[in-house]
Amino acid sequence: MGTRTTVAALTGTALLALTGCGATTVSDKPAAPRTIPGTPTPATTATPSKATATETASLPSMTGKGLQYAQDQAQAAGFYGLTSHDALGRGRTQAFDRNWKVCSQTPAAGKHTTDTKIDFATVKLEEECPSKDAGTPQAAGATMPDFKGKSVKAAREALDSGYSITVNDATGQNRIVFMESNWQICTQNPTPGTKLDGRPVKFDAVKFNEPC
Repeated sequence: MGTRTTVAALTGTALLALTGCGATTVSDKPAAPRTIPGTPTPATTATPSKATATETASLPSMTGKGLQYAQDQAQAAGFYGLTSHDALGRGRTQAFDRNWKVCSQTPAAGKHTTDTKIDFATVKLEEECPSKDAGTPQAAGATMPDFKGKSVKAAREALDSGYSITVNDATGQNRIVFMESNWQICTQNPTPGTKLDGRPVKFDAVKFNEPC
């Protein structure tokens, strides 16, 4: 009995040893890709963005047209950067576009890129267009400009905002100069050419349909 027990024990131990040596563990996880040293990593190719080219369109001639119509037609042609000014140089604002007409335009009619800014020189419907566009009021330099015949508003815009300005009714009626773009300057102090040094400015003015 002792011999059989010993042989059986030895045989079982040998089988366990052989089984342990031949056992294999199987994983359900995918194997990690091998990286071969020295092999370059593929670069990610970015999709190039399409460059937005500025379009070109034909700008019609708006001379003689109503300002509202001119703006509508310019937009229909593809131009949206629109502005306008008083061709008489009085500095009036085109608050109601249908009450104004176009005297000239910058740039002229023709082919332009659609991002071009269009500026219409205008007057009121009952007014005649000037022979030359007076443009917008320009800033005064080192000396006092000649403002005779100019609107009070244009003169005020030309001078530095820090200047003290007094405006009197030149007719002696002591009217209040309420809408300065409707009043023209008859006399001024300081006189034209005087150095601008901060001294108060005085204007005598009348309405544009009145003589000085």
